[in-house]
Parts: sequence; C-alpha cells; structure tokens
Amino acid sequence: MAKMVRVLSTLALKGAVGNLAARFETEGGARIDADFAPTLALLERLRGGEGADVVILTKQALDDLAAQGTVIAASCADLARSFVGIAVKAGAEHPDIATEAALRATLLGARSVAYSRLGASGIFFTQLIARMGIAADINARAKIIPQGFTAELLVSDAADLAVQQISELKLVGGVEVVGPIPREMQRPAIFSAGRLAASNNVAPSDRLLKFLASPEAVPALRESGLEP
Repeated sequence: MAKMVRVLSTLALKGAVGNLAARFETEGGARIDADFAPTLALLERLRGGEGADVVILTKQALDDLAAQGTVIAASCADLARSFVGIAVKAGAEHPDIATEAALRATLLGARSVAYSRLGASGIFFTQLIARMGIAADINARAKIIPQGFTAELLVSDAADLAVQQISELKLVGGVEVVGPIPREMQRPAIFSAGRLAASNNVAPSDRLLKFLASPEAVPALRESGLEP
C-alpha cells in the first residue's frame, strides 16, 4: 500500500492541489490526504499540535516556520503567485474595476461586498479600503465571513460583489470572475510549500514537493487562476 502524505494547504491552492494530487497518485506517487483552510487558521492548528507532512502557506508564513525549524528550509519551494480579484453572480453585469477611481465607484455603489476576515485576501482588502478612505462606508454594508469562499454569498444573493484570491473565486459555481483588482494597487501573494520537520514520510513528501514545483504542474496552476 502506498504511503499517505498529509497536506495542510491554504484555500488558494485548493483547485490546483486537487487536480495535481490525483495525477500524482495515478502516476505512482503516494496517496494525498489534503485539508484546506486560510493560512492563519492553519498556523493556529499547527501551533495546537496538529500533524502533517507538507504545508502550503503564504511565503512569509512558511519562511517563518523554516526559521523556527518547524519546516525543513531546504525543502521549501515557491509554487505560485496569486492576485485578489472580484466576482459577481453569473449573468450579472460586470462592473468597471480597471482603475482606482472605477474600483472606488464600484465598491461604493454595491449593495454589499463579501470578503473574508482570515486569509491573505481579507487582510489585503481590509488594508486597501482603509487606504482608499472608504472602509466605514464599505463595512457598514459588507458581508464579512470568518473564512471560506466569499463567492458563495453571491449565489445566495447576500452580496453583489465578492472579493478573494482569483483561484478561490473560481472554485464556486454560478459566479463569474470580473478580473483582478488593479495590479498596481496590490502586491501578489506568493504561496510556497515545504516539509514539516516532524514528518516521518520524508521521501514521498519530497517527491510531492518536487512535483508541485515542476513544469508539469504549471497548466493546473494556470487553470485554477494562479500564476506559476
């Protein structure tokens, strides 16, 4: 029986990891047992003693764990860049978000904007609307979820706009991604993977990490809305 590699991954990589894990297993790699949550939630679980073999987090979080010795530094690999985008319910008009002025008007004109409290996108959006001076106006009508997929609130008509990593928006059916928030207004999140020092599955974990960072993984990353 093939070994099982336990993976804790940020939500932004859920689509790509799901596709790549199936291929890895089919091609003779270990079985993958993956669980997905925002980086901050995963860090809390790791601090609480939860075990795993491979973790996929924001680069900064992974680097911090490597500096502490929790993750093997030599195993770490950058996998993808991710931009925060905006989605609407399928069939709805796509608003203009091409410039800062257009984005401001679109956000202020929405009945409600959905975003996440945890995760790179939620932290970024909170800081963005504060810098734009519209935080009070947006938050008075916002739907802020603790974690999960913000685009689900579009399907239920609880919000007009959903803000999250594009790769996360694309995982929800019945919605359409309008596009990224203007790139000059954001710094892409970089997601990286590494092996936990406490892992007993060194060889299969390292094979998985090599596969995730290989050219073979690029199509799945792009299809999920990420940039290798």
